[in-house]
Amino acid sequence: MTGVTGWTLALILLCILTETGRELCFKHGATSVLFETLQKPVIWLGIIFWAFELVMWTRVLEEVALSVAFPLMALSYAAIAFAGAVIFKETINFRHALGIVLVTLGVICVGATGL
Repeated sequence: MTGVTGWTLALILLCILTETGRELCFKHGATSVLFETLQKPVIWLGIIFWAFELVMWTRVLEEVALSVAFPLMALSYAAIAFAGAVIFKETINFRHALGIVLVTLGVICVGATGL
């Protein structure tokens, strides 16, 4: 294992972006009836994001320790919350924002050990 390099950090960031895209697609296409949900193209776009992330994430794990790579993926929590607020007009209250800040600080602490 080589640890976090510029290349693997870029792959991790791309994984975060594809995970965010996947969740946005799933949120946009979600219905209470599974059959209706699976007929929506946006759901299939989310599944494509998921498959793409799987391939990239596997490549990351070939190079980076799981104990370093996985906590960095927690940045997706912040990205998804921000995207939900911007795109779907979801509310982020103070406690939610504080939690996002704490998760991000934790990611910085753990991620710095692998950089």
